[in-house]
Amino acid sequence: MKVKIVNHSPYPLPAYATELSAGMDLRADLQEPLVLGSLERAMVPTGLHIELPAGFEAQIRPRSGLAAKHGISIVNAPGTIDADYRGEIKVVLVNLSNEPFTVNPGERIAQMVVARHETVQWEPVEALEESGRGSGGFGSTGK
Repeated sequence: MKVKIVNHSPYPLPAYATELSAGMDLRADLQEPLVLGSLERAMVPTGLHIELPAGFEAQIRPRSGLAAKHGISIVNAPGTIDADYRGEIKVVLVNLSNEPFTVNPGERIAQMVVARHETVQWEPVEALEESGRGSGGFGSTGK
């Protein structure tokens, strides 16, 4: 599938690291390093704008290495880029560690997964079919 992209950053386009990768790395389009203090968050620009076809979204997800090694995640994970959005892709990073973390220009900060989705048309009814789980909520399937 071809997707139109505008890259205002000096960095390469997002690419798959391996043949079977689901996500492409997004890089920080910063002029200078950005320090995130403990529990601090910041909207980090990527310099990228995309035009997805109808029926697709781009999901912005944390990078596992940043999460495991430094406690860096995404506040609204996964973030969603809708097919009609044309603005710059920005990533809302959060530092969940007790130590400051420096985001350097060009650093890989998130992954983007392009996925197909359905559009729902609601069918109002008076009752739903019974299921084995019923109305059991969080933790209800554990033993």
